[in-house]
Amino acid sequence: MPTVYVTRKVRFNAAHRLHNPARSDAWNRETFGKCNNPNWHGHNYTLEVTVAGEPDPETGYVIDLGVLKRILEEKVVAKCDHANLNLDVDFMQGVLPSTENFAVAIWHQLVDALPSGRLVSVRLYETEHNMAEYRGE
Repeated sequence: MPTVYVTRKVRFNAAHRLHNPARSDAWNRETFGKCNNPNWHGHNYTLEVTVAGEPDPETGYVIDLGVLKRILEEKVVAKCDHANLNLDVDFMQGVLPSTENFAVAIWHQLVDALPSGRLVSVRLYETEHNMAEYRGE
């Protein structure tokens, strides 16, 4: 059977602050610029999750996209939408919420939650120009 890749896209809004408490305020301002604003800043995130596998002979699905939609809603969107990543999101506690780290954290939320297929990639767009992709490596 062929391997097929299916992708689901979701959107959510969240605030965060890039700040490394192990470094000085001056270092944080210089390193993170506007992203170090002590009053936070927000993004309109777009998340693309790709799952691969052989289509089921009875359904033709690698994964039922309705099921994947529910998993993304439960594991990511419900926790992150209109939330502060630094303060409100359980799986981001103690993690510097860069797009790179956020993508890895989302992967860990999803990797064991899929009923079929295998998680191939998490692509997280912070803006239309900036994104991070994690493939479980």
